[in-house]
Amino acid sequence: MIEKMPYLAVPLINEVFHTSYPEDVKITQLRNEHQQKDGEIITDSCLLIGKKMYHIECQSTDDTTMAIRMIEYDFAIAVENAEKQGWRYRIEFPRSCVLFLRSSGNTPDYLEADVIFPDGKTHVYSIPAIKMADYTKDHIFEKNLLMLLPFYIMRYEKKKHDMRKNLELLQILLDEYDEIRINLEKELTETGKAELYTNLTKLIVKIADHIFEKEEDIRKGIGDVMGGKVLELESERLKAEGEARLGDLINRLIQDQRMEEIQMASTDPEKREQLYKEYGI
Repeated sequence: MIEKMPYLAVPLINEVFHTSYPEDVKITQLRNEHQQKDGEIITDSCLLIGKKMYHIECQSTDDTTMAIRMIEYDFAIAVENAEKQGWRYRIEFPRSCVLFLRSSGNTPDYLEADVIFPDGKTHVYSIPAIKMADYTKDHIFEKNLLMLLPFYIMRYEKKKHDMRKNLELLQILLDEYDEIRINLEKELTETGKAELYTNLTKLIVKIADHIFEKEEDIRKGIGDVMGGKVLELESERLKAEGEARLGDLINRLIQDQRMEEIQMASTDPEKREQLYKEYGI
């Protein structure tokens, strides 16, 4: 996600590292593939803002070896961007953090390791551990941490079995996502960022589909709540690109709740022509 929408990382960087970069600050994406003798290291994202490097790693499990992995990643990044000054090198580690999508009571606030150098001096490698569970939807919108929204669904992961039997719990989830949709729409579409709204909403639905892979009712509920507006925005985009006829057709299908035919209308020319005739478009 950060690779495709790096600007979404700026509010998170401000939150974690107490910076105050503006939303439109210039961001350079650094390579996330670092070749070593024993193989290739691939990091999630490494960004350059001004002269500072930032490394954000997403972790889906509560991995106790994460500190060692992060040192390895950060050392590879630092060496690749080392500055040579005669016979001497300056190696600067990036400012790094780990976003734990899942965490427990044992997950620390900082990942730390004692690094002992050849002269016997010890330096403590310490980086923040950000826990998705600590952020409510209100916090996310207040702090503009929109890159966290697709992962918000994971706080319901352990409740999925209960929601199969308890429709009230399922409705609480759907009501919350309806509120998220409304807030996200207000936040983005009213400020001319409809494309970002569409991309984020698609990602929210995609991750929810993965988390609730075996819970069809939950997946369908979230898809209906979040997906309908995405389809409307897609039709508006098609109109703007000169495909007004198809855009009108998609709008009519949405109005008639014929969601399953929208994909066919977009990809199957014969079906599309049949629907054009049906609606007189």
